[in-house]
Amino acid sequence: MGKYQPPFTITNQILTYVSSISEKIGRISAINGLEAKPHLRKNNKIKSIHASLKIEANSLTLGQVRDVINGKLVLGEQKEIQEVKNAYSAYERLSEIDPYQLRHLKKFHGMMTKYLVENPGEFRTGEEGVFDGDKCIFMAPPARLVPQLMEELFQWMNETKDSVHPLILSCVFHYEFVFIHPFSDGNGRMARLWHTAILSQWKPVFEYIPIESQVERFQEEYYRAISKCHAQGESTFFIEFMLSQIDRILCDISSQINGDNGEIPEAVRKLLDVMDDDVSYTSNELMEKLGLKAKEGFRRNYLRPALMMNFIQMTIPEKPNSRNQRYIRK
Repeated sequence: MGKYQPPFTITNQILTYVSSISEKIGRISAINGLEAKPHLRKNNKIKSIHASLKIEANSLTLGQVRDVINGKLVLGEQKEIQEVKNAYSAYERLSEIDPYQLRHLKKFHGMMTKYLVENPGEFRTGEEGVFDGDKCIFMAPPARLVPQLMEELFQWMNETKDSVHPLILSCVFHYEFVFIHPFSDGNGRMARLWHTAILSQWKPVFEYIPIESQVERFQEEYYRAISKCHAQGESTFFIEFMLSQIDRILCDISSQINGDNGEIPEAVRKLLDVMDDDVSYTSNELMEKLGLKAKEGFRRNYLRPALMMNFIQMTIPEKPNSRNQRYIRK
């Protein structure tokens, strides 16, 4: 019996995406964009956590997820709050992951599902399937085969990590992991975490790129790509889908950092950098974050241009001079 080889084909479309993504990552790294913006890094990490949990039906809003992470009191289901705490613990230690070690996968699954499942970090012992109503549309491999399948998957990764591009390898792992469905719970969260971990080992900047938020935005297409690959018996279509989404999110990140090649005034960029997504601020709060004292200078150089360029909006637009006016990033 030969060594296990996940079935996929490297198409011209895949090679085009690999080239485009590599070029964008090179530009982002060259300008030291995310490393110089800790606020943006944290915002993107929170986006990743919120999106990955939302895909799994966690109902907490982005603001609530941020509050949980910041230690604030949040009214919500205890299970959902615990999911956020667990995910934050895992993503905070992303740089410690060796994505080519199976024991690390089990360790981080234990972290991701702490207090939520009976045997965190252990492979499932029961059978798992995906159902549409009463109809089973996908049956995962038998539980007795899971340890062997996971060993083979990690062996393949270790043997090919120097010959298969990390952008491709990470997508293959993501699909194969979802197909094997090795745990009783948390498989989707772990697949996305590990995808990011593989890419972060290749280029550390990926730790701060919210791929999960792009997947959540195109969730139906994500599941459709997985289902199509189940039917075809190989992961080529899923690789193309994921690379297309990574290429898209990098365009957004480049805009965040560069302001569309410098078209955004420096003052506006500074204002956007201190604003969390989904959080409203008074003008005084924004001035304090920016370390500014002169209100008129803040309005002239920061606030008004940001409003005119449609990067932020008023919470009470019909009363622009209201004493209760706040501002939120779009």
